[in-house]
Amino acid sequence: MDKKNALRAGALAAGTTLMMLLMSSPALALTRDDGDDPGNGLSVIETLGLYVLAPLVLFAVIAGLVMMLDKSTARVVKPGSAKAKAKV
Repeated sequence: MDKKNALRAGALAAGTTLMMLLMSSPALALTRDDGDDPGNGLSVIETLGLYVLAPLVLFAVIAGLVMMLDKSTARVVKPGSAKAKAKV
Protein backbone atom coordinates (compact mmCIF):
# COMPACT_ATOMS: atom_id res chain seq x y z
CA MET A 1 0.00 0.00 0.00
CA ASP A 2 2.90 2.36 0.76
CA LYS A 3 4.43 1.83 -2.68
CA LYS A 4 1.11 2.68 -4.31
CA ASN A 5 0.89 5.99 -2.43
CA ALA A 6 4.48 6.88 -3.37
CA LEU A 7 3.76 6.13 -7.01
CA ARG A 8 0.61 8.25 -6.89
CA ALA A 9 2.48 11.16 -5.28
CA GLY A 10 5.26 10.93 -7.86
CA ALA A 11 2.79 10.88 -10.73
CA LEU A 12 0.96 13.88 -9.27
CA ALA A 13 4.20 15.84 -8.85
CA ALA A 14 5.35 15.00 -12.38
CA GLY A 15 1.96 15.90 -13.85
CA THR A 16 1.83 19.18 -11.99
CA THR A 17 5.35 20.10 -13.10
CA LEU A 18 4.57 19.20 -16.72
CA MET A 19 1.37 21.27 -16.73
CA MET A 20 3.18 24.26 -15.21
CA LEU A 21 5.87 24.05 -17.90
CA LEU A 22 3.36 23.73 -20.70
CA MET A 23 1.13 26.57 -19.52
CA SER A 24 3.86 29.07 -18.67
CA SER A 25 4.62 31.74 -21.22
CA PRO A 26 8.17 32.53 -22.33
CA ALA A 27 9.99 35.29 -20.53
CA LEU A 28 10.48 37.27 -23.76
CA ALA A 29 13.91 38.33 -22.56
CA LEU A 30 15.03 39.22 -26.09
CA THR A 31 12.25 41.75 -26.62
CA ARG A 32 13.36 45.21 -25.56
CA ASP A 33 10.94 47.43 -23.67
CA ASP A 34 10.73 51.20 -24.02
CA GLY A 35 13.50 52.78 -21.96
CA ASP A 36 15.36 49.50 -21.61
CA ASP A 37 19.08 50.24 -21.58
CA PRO A 38 21.10 47.25 -20.34
CA GLY A 39 24.70 47.84 -19.41
CA ASN A 40 27.77 45.88 -20.40
CA GLY A 41 27.89 42.24 -19.33
CA LEU A 42 30.20 40.95 -16.61
CA SER A 43 33.29 38.93 -17.39
CA VAL A 44 33.81 35.49 -15.85
CA ILE A 45 36.26 36.89 -13.30
CA GLU A 46 33.87 39.69 -12.31
CA THR A 47 30.98 37.24 -12.00
CA LEU A 48 32.97 34.84 -9.82
CA GLY A 49 34.21 37.70 -7.67
CA LEU A 50 30.73 39.12 -7.19
CA TYR A 51 28.78 35.92 -6.60
CA VAL A 52 31.40 33.60 -5.07
CA LEU A 53 34.30 35.53 -3.54
CA ALA A 54 32.35 38.44 -2.04
CA PRO A 55 29.93 36.21 -0.07
CA LEU A 56 32.80 34.01 1.16
CA VAL A 57 34.78 37.04 2.33
CA LEU A 58 31.70 38.51 4.00
CA PHE A 59 31.02 35.20 5.76
CA ALA A 60 34.63 34.98 6.94
CA VAL A 61 34.59 38.55 8.27
CA ILE A 62 31.33 38.02 10.17
CA ALA A 63 32.50 34.67 11.58
CA GLY A 64 35.83 36.19 12.62
CA LEU A 65 34.14 39.11 14.36
CA VAL A 66 31.79 36.78 16.20
CA MET A 67 34.68 34.60 17.39
CA MET A 68 36.84 37.58 18.42
CA LEU A 69 34.07 39.37 20.27
CA ASP A 70 32.80 36.25 22.05
CA LYS A 71 33.06 37.09 25.74
CA SER A 72 31.46 34.00 27.19
CA THR A 73 33.71 32.04 29.51
CA ALA A 74 31.41 29.19 30.48
CA ARG A 75 32.45 26.06 28.62
CA VAL A 76 30.63 22.79 29.16
CA VAL A 77 32.93 19.85 29.90
CA LYS A 78 31.41 16.40 29.60
CA PRO A 79 31.94 14.23 32.71
CA GLY A 80 33.80 11.42 30.93
CA SER A 81 36.14 13.50 28.76
CA ALA A 82 39.92 13.85 29.10
CA LYS A 83 39.64 17.48 30.28
CA ALA A 84 37.34 16.48 33.14
CA LYS A 85 39.79 13.76 34.24
CA ALA A 86 42.72 16.18 34.05
CA LYS A 87 40.99 18.66 36.37
CA VAL A 88 40.46 16.01 39.06
